[in-house]
Amino acid sequence: MRTLLFRSIFKGPATIEGPDAGPQAVRELVKSLDDLSRRVLGRSLAIREVDAGSCNGCELEVHALNNPIYDLERFGLKFVASPRHADVLLVTGPLTRNMRMALERTWRATPDPKWVVALGDCACTGGLFAGSYACEGAVSEAVPVDLRIPGCPPPPIEILKGLIALMDAASRTGTAARIGRPAGLPARE
Repeated sequence: MRTLLFRSIFKGPATIEGPDAGPQAVRELVKSLDDLSRRVLGRSLAIREVDAGSCNGCELEVHALNNPIYDLERFGLKFVASPRHADVLLVTGPLTRNMRMALERTWRATPDPKWVVALGDCACTGGLFAGSYACEGAVSEAVPVDLRIPGCPPPPIEILKGLIALMDAASRTGTAARIGRPAGLPARE
């Protein structure tokens, strides 16, 4: 045991290398996102993450956005605990039967202007869970989706690029271009 302890002290920590994107590229992407969100919303971008039934692969990549490598909160991108404070719903995982009503309620509780991002293959198409008795399919079956970021799971830099593309489209049109309201989803008061 003592040998193992001394070996670990002198060898250093066993860590993996950081992502391929350099710190300058990340700073440029985040600055672009911050400028766009301030132009469209007049403030920073608030994101509410919703797990609609995923395997947690996408959540790990979303949590990496807050780690010391990306540290996006210092640039104005922040995650919020309540949909009432959110601008973007970041939905991961396929739409499961158990989460459909919760996702619809969360969408209705989010104030306008709001955008929905389907993150990962499962949220975009149902992924490998499509056809399961517990899975209803893509997130777009319950709420209108403004942006799809494919990948299993998509890396943090792709998530950031997707959010920039969403804000850029919103700044050009004044609002997000949405697909039609799904059948059965009541209008928001």
